Amino acid sequence: MVIPIKKAYGYVTRIKNGETQVLVFRHPIREAGIQIPKGTVKPQEDAYQAVIREMKEETGLEKLQVQKLIAEDFWENADGAIHNRFFYQIRVYNVPDEWDHQPTGGGDEEGLTFHFFWITSQHEVQLIEGHGDYLNLIFN
Repeated sequence: MVIPIKKAYGYVTRIKNGETQVLVFRHPIREAGIQIPKGTVKPQEDAYQAVIREMKEETGLEKLQVQKLIAEDFWENADGAIHNRFFYQIRVYNVPDEWDHQPTGGGDEEGLTFHFFWITSQHEVQLIEGHGDYLNLIFN
């Protein structure tokens, strides 16, 4: 029996000039592409706690308003692992148009710098597989 790995994804949104925008980042390792901030849920936390922690670690943003869980699913990763994914919509205010941040969660991300920017449609950039699966629920 494969135990799914719990993953918390954050669709971090803002309104600019009346348009909803979603935060994405370019990973410094080319193959890792453009992503949505996300991370693994630790054993002692639930997905809601994890998404707040992960958003702070990955983006550097502090003032996050979790609005709702928009989707939960089971997804098979390229390596065969099953991910139990939790996608949250999160609102932020008064944030820059783009910035660089070094994630503080450690592990594989130690020493990397992520470049954050906003998209205004689900077709604006090519996200890595799985990350844009529920963007249609944001951009409708």
